[in-house]
Amino acid sequence: MEVTATQGNAKTVTPEELRLLARRIPLLATLKEEDLSCLGRVELVDAAPGAVLSRQGETAPAFCMLVEGAVQATRTEGNGIETPLAVFRDGDHFGEAPLLLGMQVSGVQCVATAPALLLRVDAEGFWRLMATCPTVRHGVVSRAAQRIHAFQANTLHQEKLISLGTLAAGLMHELNNPGAAARRSAAQLRENLGRLQEISMRFCISPLTQEQRLCLHDMQEEVFAPGRPKPVSSMEEADAEEELVSWLESIGVDNAWKLAPTLVLAGWRRQDILCAQQAFPPDTLQDALNWLAALISATQQLGTIEESLSRLTELVIAVKKYAYEDKGGEHIIDIHDSIQSTLIILGHKFRHKQLIVERDFASGLPPLKTCGTGLSQVWTNLLDNAADAAPQGSCIRVRTWAEDGQVCVGISDEGPGIALENRDKIFQPFYTTKPAGVGTGLGLDIARRIVNGQFRGTISFSSEPGRTEFIVSLPRGSA
Repeated sequence: MEVTATQGNAKTVTPEELRLLARRIPLLATLKEEDLSCLGRVELVDAAPGAVLSRQGETAPAFCMLVEGAVQATRTEGNGIETPLAVFRDGDHFGEAPLLLGMQVSGVQCVATAPALLLRVDAEGFWRLMATCPTVRHGVVSRAAQRIHAFQANTLHQEKLISLGTLAAGLMHELNNPGAAARRSAAQLRENLGRLQEISMRFCISPLTQEQRLCLHDMQEEVFAPGRPKPVSSMEEADAEEELVSWLESIGVDNAWKLAPTLVLAGWRRQDILCAQQAFPPDTLQDALNWLAALISATQQLGTIEESLSRLTELVIAVKKYAYEDKGGEHIIDIHDSIQSTLIILGHKFRHKQLIVERDFASGLPPLKTCGTGLSQVWTNLLDNAADAAPQGSCIRVRTWAEDGQVCVGISDEGPGIALENRDKIFQPFYTTKPAGVGTGLGLDIARRIVNGQFRGTISFSSEPGRTEFIVSLPRGSA
């Protein structure tokens, strides 16, 4: 909807006009005529559709009572998205929240969505009304409490949706990596199996000698035997490949450049395949070495597929544990499992910045017996903040310990630290030092409310350049 710059046509209301208009507003309808005088100067605003009645971050707060019409309140988030908050209609009042909170400017934008007629009272008149009229005071406070509760529920829901979106994106990234690796390995395995079958058929057509069969058998046993030493560095691997390529070419192997990397990566050297040179003539030596390379490659691809499937299973288990904590009723939470599940789901974020995650988990840490939920969201917010603050290639440390009947968790990063002027604000809703569109300013507030409200615990922090640590302390038997 396009809005205009005007705030509507306003004029001061006479006592007689105020008496008549007050009857149309439930909040004022029961007041006596002399009680209305406590409002002081009252403005009657006549606003056309699209008129801006208050601008977020600019207009001084005022208490408004809508005689007729419709007004919509919206808030523009840090990322530029406009969030609808409420629609006020005939008889509603609004604008008390910033006055009750002592704000100097309006926190929302109010726009008339239909021809609107409303009474507007400045801060002085509002507080005079609150002080002298108990009925009005009760109505204002009651409605403010309802709106604050609805607002908190909405912001909590919004933050949960944002967290869910972040986790879903991360989880898809985590699932895609092993899935793609398994798919590539399966394709390579199919190619290797085809090559093995083709070479085996040629060996069947031209029967092998006893020496050749023994050589192939010995090499096959070596392929399946564990513990063959691998190159310890890329330089050593490159040198070994170069040496093996030169030797293979010298004995007439055409595709030495293709065979050498596979053999060297699996730990094979010249002396390991001398039996093939001795047992096979030049015209069949190529087939023997291709058979060996295909067998080695197939074994490697099977290992990759197994590893990828194990990773997928690990992720599924982590998600189940992550979601398990939000079940209702009394349940047991293993702190280490809870943290580990979150670390797995956020793994892509740590790898993106090449962060090292150090775990210093106390042995024998008692589990939590609790009815509380949402602990995984606490770890998600703290670890996500730590990853954002940590420099590229630095370390994030997660430690646990027991102290004075409390289970304690510390999450620290090696970032620049929290500035002194920001330290008393970081748990406030919507306060963030992250760039616009990156942080909502709700993560730490939600973490504090979960820790305090759900688990009857505490959350604190210490910060200096190069080390910031948030510490969560939870009673062993949380409520």
